[in-house]
Amino acid sequence: MPRKARITIDADLTKGQLRKLNALRKSVGHEIGERAFIEWFKTAAKPEKKLEVDKNAELVAAAVEDLIEKHKLKIPNGGYLLKRGRGRAIVTRSATD
Repeated sequence: MPRKARITIDADLTKGQLRKLNALRKSVGHEIGERAFIEWFKTAAKPEKKLEVDKNAELVAAAVEDLIEKHKLKIPNGGYLLKRGRGRAIVTRSATD
């Protein structure tokens, strides 16, 4: 009797998920463990990736956008480098290589 092809679900799993899969395989057998893991994996809540927003960057962008729209400010392709000085902001043109 030919063997059934095993499902390869090991790809793209986190370390914790691999541990759970291997533990299920060892405890209840390979086939039953994989079926149980697949059922668990479908119902497990997937964490949402949150994009962290830099509030300071938003403030600078909001201040500059109005000037760009009124054509009073042009930013070159390389951009500018913004540094904090003593009580002031230092803006220098970025060095492009």
